[in-house]
Order: sequence, then structure tokens, then C-alpha cells
Amino acid sequence: MSPTVPPFPDSDDRLVLAESCERCPNLVESRECISWGNGPLDAEVMVVGEAPGEGEPDVPQWQGGNWTGMSYTNRRSGKKIRTLLADAGYGHDDCFFSAAVRCHPEGNRDPTAAELDECRPFLREEIETIAPRAVVTTGKHATESVLAIEDEAIDGFLDSVLDPKRCPSLDATVVPILHPSYQEVWISRLGYDREAYVAEIRETLAAVDTQEWE
Repeated sequence: MSPTVPPFPDSDDRLVLAESCERCPNLVESRECISWGNGPLDAEVMVVGEAPGEGEPDVPQWQGGNWTGMSYTNRRSGKKIRTLLADAGYGHDDCFFSAAVRCHPEGNRDPTAAELDECRPFLREEIETIAPRAVVTTGKHATESVLAIEDEAIDGFLDSVLDPKRCPSLDATVVPILHPSYQEVWISRLGYDREAYVAEIRETLAAVDTQEWE
């Protein structure tokens, strides 16, 4: 059976932390708008991506955070990660979606260390506001940026996938997963098919409550 795509988020669900931001001149120049976190403020799971892509202004709804002002609303990565989490049992009402960097880097390049540093106060404020039990980080940059709040680091991203890490200062557990752009490439290389990967995400997030992974 094909997975069911979750509903498109309401723009009223955005958590706008500043009316504007001029901290990173290159990002100010390349963005269409700031892409803010969105979802229920009492979500048990917070999903952190890397940065908004360029987006597609001519498609319906799923244009991307660079145009909608909401993280993970791209018709590719946004739909994919929301569907993945919904299939694992964490749907529209369970997750708050955000990103390590809020503005589109021109050419879909990786965000710089300085840009991640400048955006991290927004990220920390969101985590403290949402107070999720788990922070699901998608990809290397999102994982490193969240762990930097805790002054922690990872030796290699792929080795950290689905390996929970408790962050006491955030009162949350970080659960790294693959970035949706690389999901099809790396799932099999990590020894999963999609069904097994979804099941592992479900089991890992369920275990966060009991800390059975420690």
C-alpha cells in the first residue's frame, strides 16, 4: 500500500521568532523569505533539517520553505520526510518541523559553519519552546548543529544514524536519521529496506521514553 502524504501545514502554525534577520548577508541576498519552524507547539517530536532549498514557486502548495516560509514544505524532501515520520507513527499532530538554517543558500550549497552558528540561537529557542522528548535530525549538518548546543560532536554521520544521544541541557534525546535527499541511496547501504527503516525509526523513538537504548 502506498504511504499517505500528510496534510499541508497551515501557515498559522509557523513559530516566527523574528520579523526579519540580516545576520548572514549572503543568505539575505539569496532567500525569498525566512523559513520558520511549524507544527504544534506541544509536539513530542521535533524534526530538524538542514536549510531550505531553492524551491518551486509554480507548483501547488509544496513549493518549499524558501517560498512558503515554513520548513520542510518542499514537494520532494518535505513530502518525503513528513510521510516517512507518519508511516513510523508520528503524523501531522505529533511533529514540529524546523531547520538548522532558515534561509536558502544560493545554489543549494551546504550552509557554512558561520551560518549554522548564527541560526543556532533560533534553533535552541525552538527546542526550548517545543520541549520535545526527541529531536530527529535529518542529515549531517542538522545533527552537528543540534549537538553543538550541547558542546557535543559526532565522529562520522552514518555511524550515528538511529543511534540516540541524550542531551541533558535540552532535556531531549537526539535521534539522527538520513536526510531525505539521500534516503534511497543510503537505506540499503545501512542494511535496511524502506519498511525495515521505518520500523527501526518507530522502535527507536518509542524507546526514547524508556531510554532502553542506553
